[in-house]
Amino acid sequence: MQIHTVSTADIPMLHQLLAQLSHDLGDTHAASLDALTAAAPNWRGLLAMEGQMPMGALLASPLFSTTRGGTGLYISDLWIAEAGRGQGLGARLLAAALREWQPVFVKLSVYTGNARAKEFYTRCGFAHQDETNMILHGAALDHLKGRR
Repeated sequence: MQIHTVSTADIPMLHQLLAQLSHDLGDTHAASLDALTAAAPNWRGLLAMEGQMPMGALLASPLFSTTRGGTGLYISDLWIAEAGRGQGLGARLLAAALREWQPVFVKLSVYTGNARAKEFYTRCGFAHQDETNMILHGAALDHLKGRR
């Protein structure tokens, strides 16, 4: 199994895998290939390959924290192929991200009802926080953007 950083040439494959993750979770996949490509300077990605077969993908964005004293990663997506699950590949992708980008912390969100993901991240050493995730998007984002 080879894990490598996503190159420009890998973006179409990454997009396919992220669309598969959305499907697997029952989510809407609003990100187009063009949007993912245009945003490439703002994210980091890893692919796990078994020969020519994609087995896993990780998508993260850097974020700076004054309270943590440095740059961290926000893991927005972690996908493992059905055939690769239960073999430690998710932890290997996370470890590769830590080695590659040297964050001082890592954050992520897990769906409330996704007990399997919560157990996985707990086994990896992630701890629950006393924070509330909030989001601004759509009409509310447009409204706030228009304030002067």
